[in-house]
Amino acid sequence: MLESTRGRLLLATPPLLDPNFVRTVVLMIEHNADGALGVVLNRPTTAHLGEVLPAWGDLAVLPGFVHLGGPVQPDGMIGLALLGTVDPVDIPGVTELWPGVGTLDLQVEPPGGPGWVRGVRCFVGYAGWGPGQLDGEIATGSWFVVDRHPDDLWTPEPDRLWPRVLRRQPPALAQFAHTPLDPSTN
Repeated sequence: MLESTRGRLLLATPPLLDPNFVRTVVLMIEHNADGALGVVLNRPTTAHLGEVLPAWGDLAVLPGFVHLGGPVQPDGMIGLALLGTVDPVDIPGVTELWPGVGTLDLQVEPPGGPGWVRGVRCFVGYAGWGPGQLDGEIATGSWFVVDRHPDDLWTPEPDRLWPRVLRRQPPALAQFAHTPLDPSTN
């Protein structure tokens, strides 16, 4: 197994033309010998979180839409929480992933503690890989693996995330931010 991508971003490389992943930015929630799981950060829907899950609507991070998290389990939903602290937390219904970010149990009421959860972003479905599958895709050049910035998860402009993340990379990678979707138009 390659180095774990947990907590990092996968950026689809320009040759990756699978319609589920063209120009996507995937936040990796887990990656180990059993497989990998992440959510696509830059595919908002037009459904407002408050329409889908009214109890969580007031905590929705702008623009407040539910996102398409990936093609696996499109009838399920994963909630990410922007936590009010980077210190280790014990908040009912929240499983901390890393400092300041956790997953939510969307079946329970939002936590009531002051400032415990500052924002929520929810994803329908997720991106998943079996054992060794993601490692193979990275090795064959389907994904760039880069570090995340805290605002990547909560950006109010998710549709601009792919080029923005690429532009802040070293020049050899940043140049891909300007690749046209259809190279024949170059």
